[in-house]
Amino acid sequence: MRKTMALAVAATATLALFTAPAAARPVELPADVDGGAWSEGHVQGIAIDRRQGYMYFSFTNVLVKTDLQGNPVGSVTGFTGHLGDLDFNTKDGRVYGSLEYKEQESFYIAIFDVDRITSMGMDAQTSDVVSTVYLKEVVADYTADMNGDGKFDGNVGNTPDHRYGCSGIDGVAFGPEFGKEHGKQKLTVAYGVYSNTARKDNDHQVLLQYDVQQWRKYERPLTETAPHKSGPERVDGKFFAYTGNTTYGVQNLEYDEYTRNWMMAVYKGVKPGFPNYSFFMVRAADRPVTGELAGQPTPEQGELLTLAPGGLQDAATGVRGWQFTGEYGLISLGDGRYYAAKAGKVTENGVTKNTGRAQLYRWTGQTPTPFEQVS
Repeated sequence: MRKTMALAVAATATLALFTAPAAARPVELPADVDGGAWSEGHVQGIAIDRRQGYMYFSFTNVLVKTDLQGNPVGSVTGFTGHLGDLDFNTKDGRVYGSLEYKEQESFYIAIFDVDRITSMGMDAQTSDVVSTVYLKEVVADYTADMNGDGKFDGNVGNTPDHRYGCSGIDGVAFGPEFGKEHGKQKLTVAYGVYSNTARKDNDHQVLLQYDVQQWRKYERPLTETAPHKSGPERVDGKFFAYTGNTTYGVQNLEYDEYTRNWMMAVYKGVKPGFPNYSFFMVRAADRPVTGELAGQPTPEQGELLTLAPGGLQDAATGVRGWQFTGEYGLISLGDGRYYAAKAGKVTENGVTKNTGRAQLYRWTGQTPTPFEQVS
């Protein structure tokens, strides 16, 4: 009898981890938003402005703005760097995205004044719709000479250089500071991480948090021929989630008010000995714990995040995760519904183009996939 009761209590506790408060009837939203077909790169991230009724798609070096019926409204072109994950900041009504220039050793948050995006083909450097903030912490880790040979090996994955395997940045999202479910809203930026099975110091997801309230003093126009270095001197927090090495780190990062979890969608890793899940979560309320970072060449302490309970768990490593295809774009709508991007290709007049669609999902909390698509 005691064993039966204990199992019942445990099951109830597990369910409670992912039970959200009752919400009002969800607002009608389309089950599918077409981001169009583009000759640039594949879809990297999506963001939504529900108040104005617009969706934003990053296709590696172009930002596309559509209405919620998928009609194109405007675009920003001319990037030679890598435009990645996006998030809409409800505080200032702008879209923030990760922007990489690996060869120039420059990494930025690109900030789009989306109200000014009113026509197709607006130039990122001359149209005054984009400003950028330089991330010094990322540059320091990306350019770190880890083997002490006096030279930086550059944009190469199979090298001992790049602290923590840092390949730059990708996932970005606004949400509370780690450990405080109702804490101050901050911008969280996730490192890209090279896929390298030969090293042991690249098995964490690295996440930086910034308070962006005073960032306007750092913002500068994008000038690719002369990259600026205007940005905060230090981060407000640097955190580590032990997941095992993944292919280019957190591709899409999102804070979900419904489950109160930070969600991390990745390209699966290939390192033997790890379960190589494609989706991880961290509970917002769980406080980071100072501890040793596994696998570092010299002992190092860091602020460790605990992966959320539930889902799949690998007995050998203790890594928890799920399987879900959110790596091309992920939006939490805050009410148990989500948009996830689907990437594809189409040939038009002999030209192969990349497509991106935002498809609507709902939360189920099931294992191995905690979402189901809304038809």
